[in-house]
Amino acid sequence: MLPDQWLLRSLVACCCLFTVSLQADVRIQDSLGEQIFAEKPAKVVALNWAVAEELVELGVKPVGMADKRGYQDWVVHPRLPSGIKDVGRRDEPSIELIAILQPDLIVIGTQQLGLKKKLEKVAPVVYFDNYRADHHNPSAVEASFLELARLLDREKVARERLSLRDQQLQKLRKRLQASYPKGLPEVAVVRFVDTAHVRVYGRNSMVKAATDALGLKPALPQPVTTWGQTQKTLTDLAAVGQGTLLYIEPFAQKAALQKMPLWQQLPFVRKGRVAAVQPVWTYGGPLSIEYIAKAITEALLELNS
Repeated sequence: MLPDQWLLRSLVACCCLFTVSLQADVRIQDSLGEQIFAEKPAKVVALNWAVAEELVELGVKPVGMADKRGYQDWVVHPRLPSGIKDVGRRDEPSIELIAILQPDLIVIGTQQLGLKKKLEKVAPVVYFDNYRADHHNPSAVEASFLELARLLDREKVARERLSLRDQQLQKLRKRLQASYPKGLPEVAVVRFVDTAHVRVYGRNSMVKAATDALGLKPALPQPVTTWGQTQKTLTDLAAVGQGTLLYIEPFAQKAALQKMPLWQQLPFVRKGRVAAVQPVWTYGGPLSIEYIAKAITEALLELNS
């Protein structure tokens, strides 16, 4: 081989190696700044339910997650695939159990931020602070979902799933409009804390994003808060007036509440404008808006049947 030919081939080989190296780097923005990964993570641990939900939607099965049983009771959708290891509580996961799984990535939220330094000794950590009063939560959640998808080489899947969500929301809205030809009811969507206290969902909540998509007006408007909810007493619900109250399950004290004279005298109860909503996670990822909207639609359709 001539010297010039050898030099040319060497340069081509170096350029190819350099190109591969550049392609391997994945850069994303989490809530603390830019994160750089040399390659796509293959084994992911999710330490909050929203992240677990998002991974499943992206077609990525986490090797481990926090409070798997609680997810199955409170989040429900999307259904978890089998074989995911439970690594303990969301607020206090087991570092030892996580280390055994040898993950390439650990994804955390605000609840686990204090554990970040310990977790980084096991694997790289990505942190998303999605729920805050100083930004629009649904938009922040969608942005972080797309960042996570980019890191996992699932951005196309993410965008397709978001598009499908929007199509489903339009269909649900049309179903409600067909069922309520004289006009959609005003609704207050709540989650009971106990028989005396309730969290009312308002501005900046995933519930509000869902009801807006369905064309529903609030019967008990609430201001912007970190989680998009405001705690009220049972007597405060009288302000729902002629509106409809929808409460999200599960609620273990449901039977006791329904026996209370105060509950029975509330206007929406006396008029039969109250219904249970099947379990959905109201602090989830962007696709949880679809599940919330579907559950609300089903409750309202059943109420009007």
